[in-house]
Amino acid sequence: MGKIILLRHGESEWNQQNRFTGWEDVPLTLKGVEEARRAAILIKQSGIIIDGACTSVLNRAIHSLWLIMETLDQMWLPVDKTWRLNERHYGALQGMDKDKAAQQIGQKIVYHWRRSYRGLPPPLLDAPASLHREARYRHVSLTDLPAGESLEMTQRRLLPYWHHVIVPRVVSGETILLVSHANALRALTMFIEQIDENKVPDLHVLTGIPVLYEMNENRAITARYSLE
Repeated sequence: MGKIILLRHGESEWNQQNRFTGWEDVPLTLKGVEEARRAAILIKQSGIIIDGACTSVLNRAIHSLWLIMETLDQMWLPVDKTWRLNERHYGALQGMDKDKAAQQIGQKIVYHWRRSYRGLPPPLLDAPASLHREARYRHVSLTDLPAGESLEMTQRRLLPYWHHVIVPRVVSGETILLVSHANALRALTMFIEQIDENKVPDLHVLTGIPVLYEMNENRAITARYSLE
């Protein structure tokens, strides 16, 4: 029986400033660094041995994973980085203060964009072309790069990686650590736990708290528990 550990990166500077982050690349705060190290200690105390890890191509997730591997003394651990595990792209909201956006646009509208399954924020129209000029996204088709995403679109982006890369490794008996972002993990958790979209607004993923799932050879989830 294999295992998958889902973990949201430590607090970032824009988390601290209450800003929409999305695909913007911002660093961890000192609190975020400590959250990542604490997550590693929780994993170590559980007695779980990690066989491999995967993360996004955004620095806050990569840095969190490095800190975890360092604390576990597993810097040699094989790591797969993919844009499919990036945070949800928040379109034109990226960089905005969340409270100010609610005041300017309307609290109910912004809440719908943030928390619902299908709510789609206004697009950042030049984002795909701008992203495609970055080395980390040059291999990604321009048509696959988002100008903004709903949670549904985020889920659609990451599920191919889940089905074709993660699940086969877990089914083979490996324990995989997946370090990603709040909304990417909300989308993945919704799929794994078969959560109804009407309940998604109440689904929260905290920074630095590892959540472990056990999966059998039939790809069925047999157990879930927090390592906190």
